[in-house]
Amino acid sequence: MLLADLTVYHSRPITPTRRVALGPRTLPIDPLPGPGGVLLAGIVAKFLPDVDADFHDEYLDLLHQLQRGARIPQPRLRHRLQKDVVGLTRSYHRLEQRDGKLAFVFQVNRGAPEQYVLAAAYAAGELAYRDRPPVMDLMRKAERWRGRIDGTLIAHLTGRVDAFVSDAGHSDPVGWALGMLGFQAGEADRPPKAEVNQAFRMLLRTAHPDTADAEGEDAAQRIADLTEARRILLATA
Repeated sequence: MLLADLTVYHSRPITPTRRVALGPRTLPIDPLPGPGGVLLAGIVAKFLPDVDADFHDEYLDLLHQLQRGARIPQPRLRHRLQKDVVGLTRSYHRLEQRDGKLAFVFQVNRGAPEQYVLAAAYAAGELAYRDRPPVMDLMRKAERWRGRIDGTLIAHLTGRVDAFVSDAGHSDPVGWALGMLGFQAGEADRPPKAEVNQAFRMLLRTAHPDTADAEGEDAAQRIADLTEARRILLATA
């Protein structure tokens, strides 16, 4: 069953101009951030790691500008937003429910990762003003994700660790915890306790409310997630 989808129109790598446009989309956000918010955050988690790291701060700044409803100068991330889709090709991103489990589906057609994360940002920017903060907070949370793009990510985004179901159909809070602390979620050997604690301390510094990267409820949720991930891994190490 389709829960949310976003069509992205974009230029091909061989074209001299870099362009992106929004296509048809279904992004339900009730209750906030809803399936639509989870899909947009999933796009960020999937494609932003492939964007040059020098552009990550610019992307986060773009999210803040869109959330405030500011005028967005073009281009951003070297790509220009337009309404005209003539001459552009299409890619599709979806959030689906399969046998009671949520799954991302990314159908890319020679697009660049910058085009996909820009489309997610612009789609979020078209939400009602009051609905943007929780959706964009989720996208910022996804920006820090370095695990697998599957149920572990969905559990991380929604905070429902107990609801995580792996592709094999087994409950796997360990997989979620590995991804949360930056380890390879599918690795067979559990990291030693010293590495778990080191990763926890390093990530905790970036999540603390006193840092520039964290603020308010998002920081509190991040700290809670990291603490729970450490507890799970230390119990299984």
